[in-house]
Amino acid sequence: MSSPPNPTRGPHVPQQSASNQNPTVKQQRAAARDAKLAAYRKKEAARKRNKLIWIWTGSVAAVAVIALVVTTIVLTPKPASYAGGATPGEIEGVETFENTSEHVSGTVEYPQDPPAGGQHNQVWLNCGVYDVPVPNENAVHSMEHGAVWLTYDPAQVDEDDIAKLKSYLPLSFAVFSPYENMDTPIAVSAWNAQLKVDSADDPRISEFFEQYWRAATVPEPNAVCTGGVDETGSLS
Repeated sequence: MSSPPNPTRGPHVPQQSASNQNPTVKQQRAAARDAKLAAYRKKEAARKRNKLIWIWTGSVAAVAVIALVVTTIVLTPKPASYAGGATPGEIEGVETFENTSEHVSGTVEYPQDPPAGGQHNQVWLNCGVYDVPVPNENAVHSMEHGAVWLTYDPAQVDEDDIAKLKSYLPLSFAVFSPYENMDTPIAVSAWNAQLKVDSADDPRISEFFEQYWRAATVPEPNAVCTGGVDETGSLS
């Protein structure tokens, strides 16, 4: 017969060995290796994630820059283009003159207003856009080189007119400036030729440029329109 249970003795609990309570050196090294590997994988995942973010950000920035460049190219007004060197033809309203070419010092009284040729300073005006009046004597010299001088009376035109007038300008050999107290809002002048109009939308303005811009009939058709003076002029 089996002995009855002893009530004074509790349930049997297996006693853990020392090896289960304290990891071995091998186990410690394995745990350290696993922790280091986990940290490396976490760091590598973060690096790849950041790389993707930078690639995406860079791609978006590149697309934005390209879009800006394309928009700028599309929206930036292109300089007008003319054949140049042509023999002037007939344009309604154009007056022609027989001014002679001569270098002089000081100011000159011109028969046309604005001038359309005649005596002028020995230094030409640099071609370009000016927002202040330029010296007649230097501008006339530029026309001697084949430039077209487009002038407007600031009291008779508005900002939209000025913007429209600028659209007629070629990249070179043109002078654009205000000219006060004209008898017409707009005048287009070349050597011994001039057209006066009331509207910036007048199609004859571009026709005048086509006929007289760098015309072969100017006294010095192959001379330059840079390396001269600006709006301050040179009247010595």
